[in-house]
Formats: sequence, structure tokens, C-alpha cells
Amino acid sequence: MAPAQTLASARATRSAPVVFGAGAAIGVLGGMIGLGGAEFRLPLLIGLFGFAALSAVILNKAMSLVVVLVALPARLVAVPLADVVARWPVAVNLLAGSLLGAWAGASWAVRMRTATLYKVLAALMVLMAAALVVTHTTTFGALGLPPWARIPAGVAAGFGIGVVAAIMGVAGGELLIPTIVLLFGEDIKTAGSLSLLVSLPTMLVAFARYSRDGGFAVLGQNLRFTAVMAAGSVAGAVLGGLLLGVFTDLLLIPLLAVVLLVSAAKLARHA
Repeated sequence: MAPAQTLASARATRSAPVVFGAGAAIGVLGGMIGLGGAEFRLPLLIGLFGFAALSAVILNKAMSLVVVLVALPARLVAVPLADVVARWPVAVNLLAGSLLGAWAGASWAVRMRTATLYKVLAALMVLMAAALVVTHTTTFGALGLPPWARIPAGVAAGFGIGVVAAIMGVAGGELLIPTIVLLFGEDIKTAGSLSLLVSLPTMLVAFARYSRDGGFAVLGQNLRFTAVMAAGSVAGAVLGGLLLGVFTDLLLIPLLAVVLLVSAAKLARHA
């Protein structure tokens, strides 16, 4: 394709209605399964909108932050703030690892060769697909670990989740929620609210690390794009939440897992 044609195509693809529609579609997918949809947004940013891997990660992180900020008050309607605050040791335990993991993950991402980052993102897409299937098809119960084992396990799990969330630009709820249920024995609704409380500072730490290497430049250059897509994501997430239960998990989860696996294959070929 000639350069002029390529430029025209890029402009058409990034028109406001297309960007908003893509964000809304991602939001609906995430909302129907109780997530923000950032794992589906990342391959779109790369494949449809043509962003390089690291730029896509930073933009995805910005939009994930907006979705979490909107979702947190809504979650507090379902799970009262007092109930969440009463479980602050759980959040602190995970944050002890996730904050370090977010800083480390962002540091590794900015130092990776672009080809390597594509491969890492592809591998993490496969991980997310597996987590999606396991989380929505398995009934979790607490592991019943004693405190001396549960606390370091929480720190280690938080670190790993922080790394993944920073490198992919996601909130990490798909990993945090089952971790909270397994390690701390919380019910799924409370785990969802706690995951948002852990995700928010974890994302801010990743942002702080990316900013040290000029990572915010891409955000400044694409501020309108980010705002429009984030608005679409929020609107879609609300609609997806209303559609919750319309499609059975037996149909929806395998379909979304396949979407992630196909995206992983495309990212791997991108490398």
C-alpha cells in the first residue's frame, strides 16, 4: 500500500465513531463477564489501530485506569464500603507484592526489544485465556493456608499479578479475583471490590514508572483517541453489565478464550 493510502487508512480507522465503537464493543465483552475488557482492547490497539507494542500498553493502561475509577463507585453499591474496608489486611497483603511487581513489570517492558515485547504479550494473552476459562468454569474454595504461609503467598501472587498488569496495561482483575478467593476465602462479590482497590494503586505505580522513560508522550499525542475510546469502554461496560446472564458462560467464555488465543497468535507473528 502506498504511503498516502496507508495514512488515509489510519485516519479513517481512528475516526471518532470507529474508536468509540471499538471501545464500546470491548466494554460490552468485559461487562458481560464482570471484567474491564482491557485484555481484549490491547490486541485491537495493535492490530486495528496500528500502535506499536509499548505505546499500546501505555494507552491500554490509561483506559483501564478510567474504567476502574468508574467501576469502583458502582461496585460499592453492591458491596458496602464498610465491608470492603473491614478486609483491608487482604488488600495490604496483595499490594505489598503488586506495587513492586508493577514497577518491575513496567521497567522490563520499556527495556525489552519490540519483538520480544510482542512475544511476551502473546504469551500473556494465552495466560489470560486460561485464567478466563478456569475462573468462570471452576468453583473456587479457600485453600485454608495458615497465616505464616498465606501472607508470603499473597505477596508473591501480588508481585506476579503486578508484573502481568504492568506489561499488558490491564487492571488484573481476572487474576486478582481468584487469588483473593483462594488465598483469603472471600466471596466472589467482595473479591471483585477488593481487586479494584488493589488494581488502582498498582496501575498508578506502573504509570509512574512508564513516565520516567517518556511513556506519557504517547498519551499526550493521542489524548483525544484515548478519551473517546475510554468513553466507549465505559458505556460498553455498563451495557455489558445489563446483559449479564443473557448469554450463558458455556457459550460466552469459550468464545472469548478463542478470541484471546487468536490475538496471541497474531501478536506472536507480529514479532
